[in-house]
Amino acid sequence: MALNTYACIGNTAIVVSGDAKGSRGFVTGTHGGVDHVILYFAPETLDKLCIDDKVLIRSYGQGMKITGFEDTVHAMNLDPLLFERMEISVENGRLTVPVAAKIPAHLMGSGIGQFSCYNGDYDIMTADPAEIERFGLGSLRFGDIVLLQDCDNAFGRTYRTGAVSIGVVIHSDCVLAGHGPGVTTLLTSQTDVIEGVLDPDANIANYLGIPPRKS
Repeated sequence: MALNTYACIGNTAIVVSGDAKGSRGFVTGTHGGVDHVILYFAPETLDKLCIDDKVLIRSYGQGMKITGFEDTVHAMNLDPLLFERMEISVENGRLTVPVAAKIPAHLMGSGIGQFSCYNGDYDIMTADPAEIERFGLGSLRFGDIVLLQDCDNAFGRTYRTGAVSIGVVIHSDCVLAGHGPGVTTLLTSQTDVIEGVLDPDANIANYLGIPPRKS
């Protein structure tokens, strides 16, 4: 649980034992329930990894404050260097964040009510195909930055009219009721001081320099 809480999206992960020793990757997600920390490594590193190999994560980012928004925006689970690369700007007193999709609160499921958003994730429910199509969520990818409408993640995960949260898609769909693509929270505000601007390139792979996989 300590690793899940302190690891932040974008933190450097270093293999410190085994055949892949010295290889570097990134934290790409923190998964609730099973409390996994999800990492990216290049394919050539994955080929060398074995069970029981040790990985060091340089955890950095929890407690970060955003200048000018110290009292209105909670930042969490976010490496400050990744934050600087996300092309976030301030316009008319609001944080403007590029996002790949905007998700209504009624589609957020498993993980609602969790007492802390500084670890784990919660899921976009996909049991209603018509709603998924209506909001254009069928093309979501690992690493996509998304906006959660009317979702307050400041002190646990709850519904609040006008609240805005920003998160990253960290795992894929699921057939279980109430589950679906997981979202780890990065930013949240109980008011509308965060504005999302749709951008299909709003994905952490583009910010961290991860090359696209060849099919």
